[in-house]
Amino acid sequence: MPRRITVAHSPDSDDAFMFFALAQGKVGDPDLEFVHVLEDIQSLNQRALRGEYEVTAVSFHAYAYIADRYALLPHGASMGDGYGPMVVSREACHPEDLRGKRIAVPGTLTTAALALRLWDPDLQHVVIPFDQIMDAVIARTVDAGLIIHEGQVTYRSLGFHKVVDLGEWWLRETGLPLPLGGNVIRKDLGPDLMRRLSHLLRESIRYALAHREEALDYAMQFARNMERRLADRFVGMYVNDLTLDYGERGRAAVRRLLAMGHERGLIPHRVEPEFAD
Repeated sequence: MPRRITVAHSPDSDDAFMFFALAQGKVGDPDLEFVHVLEDIQSLNQRALRGEYEVTAVSFHAYAYIADRYALLPHGASMGDGYGPMVVSREACHPEDLRGKRIAVPGTLTTAALALRLWDPDLQHVVIPFDQIMDAVIARTVDAGLIIHEGQVTYRSLGFHKVVDLGEWWLRETGLPLPLGGNVIRKDLGPDLMRRLSHLLRESIRYALAHREEALDYAMQFARNMERRLADRFVGMYVNDLTLDYGERGRAAVRRLLAMGHERGLIPHRVEPEFAD
């Protein structure tokens, strides 16, 4: 019987694009059976703390707390190179106007929340599921919201104003892309199986990039009513050469994020990222 491997990721167009070939049998291994689990990133972070899935997408912030159990795969990262999660509001305002305000964030272990604290540690955070943040801003339950996923390309059409783009700020601060999420693999699988799985997941990304229209057709079912042009733009933002391989610049970005989080007292211990082969 094939060995069953659970691959968990967010129900978003960029993750769907990345895992299209694996989910649809374009790449595979007769000795392995893949089960795909789709959950929001905060839930995936929490499950990773318990080591529930063999392969899972996680926030880089969460990786700081699971590095003993999981290794980073050398591919599959979502990085914002001069763009990223952003704080939006109903009315136009300046960043300094956020002081003392309630900001909705999509989970305490998300990299977006970590980056927001690095940008301004004194903001008040209110945890709200990522797909309810804009509604909370409209309802004035919060004063502003930290948006991730497709909201980064749809917020203007929905009547929101950008207050700060954390990816822009991070690039000015460090000269590096902002590492948001990555794929991790459980170390107890052993080096041989880890290597086989890493190869298959990389080939899935490679296939999608080489067969863009086919992969985008599949990803559109996860685009949350976003038109194809915007979905294509969003996928291109987060599935690209840095996704296929971190490269030294991407790895340096992960090290810098984790080190800065520790230096600022936001991550309790120093973490040196470990990459699987």
